[in-house]
Amino acid sequence: MLSLPRRLLPSRPSSLRSRRPSQRLVVPVVCVCVTFIAIADGAITTVALPSIARQFHLTTAALDGVVVVYPVCLAMAIPASAWLVERFGGKRVLLTALTGFLASSLLCGAAADLGQLVAFRAIQGVSAGVLFPASAALLFATFTTAEQVRLQRYMIVPQQIAPAAAPVVGGLLVDHLSWRWVFYVNLPVGLPAVLFGALFLAGHRGARPGRFDLPGLLLSAAALGALMYGVCEGPNRGWTDPAVLTTLALGTVLLAVAVAVELRTTAPLLKLRLFADRLFRDTNLINLVGLVPIMGALYLGPLFLQQAQGRSALESGTSTFPEAFGVLLTVQAVGVLYARIGPRIIVGCSLVAVSAVLLLFATCDADTGLWTFRAYMFLFGIAIGGFFIPTTVASLATLPREDIAQASTLNTVVRQTGGALAPAAVTTVLVLGTPGAAAADPPVTAYRYAYLALAALAALTAVLAFTLPDGPARAAARGTTAAHRSGPTAGRREEADDGPYGGAPRGTRESTHGG
Repeated sequence: MLSLPRRLLPSRPSSLRSRRPSQRLVVPVVCVCVTFIAIADGAITTVALPSIARQFHLTTAALDGVVVVYPVCLAMAIPASAWLVERFGGKRVLLTALTGFLASSLLCGAAADLGQLVAFRAIQGVSAGVLFPASAALLFATFTTAEQVRLQRYMIVPQQIAPAAAPVVGGLLVDHLSWRWVFYVNLPVGLPAVLFGALFLAGHRGARPGRFDLPGLLLSAAALGALMYGVCEGPNRGWTDPAVLTTLALGTVLLAVAVAVELRTTAPLLKLRLFADRLFRDTNLINLVGLVPIMGALYLGPLFLQQAQGRSALESGTSTFPEAFGVLLTVQAVGVLYARIGPRIIVGCSLVAVSAVLLLFATCDADTGLWTFRAYMFLFGIAIGGFFIPTTVASLATLPREDIAQASTLNTVVRQTGGALAPAAVTTVLVLGTPGAAAADPPVTAYRYAYLALAALAALTAVLAFTLPDGPARAAARGTTAAHRSGPTAGRREEADDGPYGGAPRGTRESTHGG
């Protein structure tokens, strides 16, 4: 597992607490495993679709439900995650969701027909929708904002390695074993994580977050599910398809009703009032729009290599992998610069660099060599390395600690929406740039148009990023906010056995309420 630098570890513990590992080590280890499994599963499944189609005597297009059901159910489960974490604690919720994810992975691998596979993928999506906010809440409740910046330099590793390595590993598993192993492979990583978390994660008795907001859950889940379905199916069916138009319209109406209901509810499932905080609102807007060119380019690269250049899946996987190395290089510098210059300049310059590299991609043609493409991917990784950490950390920098679970849930909603919009936007541009039948393979010019469109969107987001009010974020990173100044515990963190997120620091919670 990842080893954290000594400054992230607590001072010498008391003899009573020295019997178990520090939560400041246990929580990152568990969250790294959770993040890796959930991200890799989403990227590895698509590799197995042709083999699954042959197994069940179907066309690849008929397996659309296997792909779409996952993000739809994930989006529907997210709204309930914050209430579950507040009610039952981070440990119980995280381990229960991870167990459900692993059990559904086993069932997916053993599925006897397409209907069973889609049903078990739905359970996977529901579990993943709870995993992401629960792990984020654990992290942000265990570390200060200043520590988060340093910690994210290590947490970014699975986020980058997983999607880069998944297609390569998936191809090897499908070629040498069977498609079922793209689901079974989750177990060797997930089961040790469940056991480790059960033994060493600190639990608690739970809290009383208020009455469960059932209307909010039904409205928000239905709205997010319908919108996610429409966005995922739009490029495949066509944006004028009646089913797509109906679900998008229904999702929009339900979302408007959900917002109105949640703003009038005393204890809402989604605490939309948090968007009144400008830093939280602006960073989420940047995340929503900025993820489209970033994730869109990562989605477009393999398509260009395999369709426009006729490369193999292995060549594609090894050519997009250098992006991960670029990210890992940049985040080391971001961790040092964040507290000094703040997220505004870092994110803005990152998006400018993203736009410039996307313009380089737009010059690629059918004769572009693999090493040239790999060099561009490495530069792209360097560019996006300054985006993820500052936006994530800054979004929660000025919020009270008791709102962290709710804020993490809203962050997850935004990121999942941006991630779903990316392939939809790319596919739409490719279809528009393809003359004749939509089923024809897009020409090289269509890929160029797609890269240019993503570059323009990245430049537009950079303009927005340079308006970010990052003064409070810099102060929080330096540990000089009121939450860190007040009381005799200033600058010091204490480990708790029964904090609301399973090991949240007691000193920080007290200063938040008493500052």
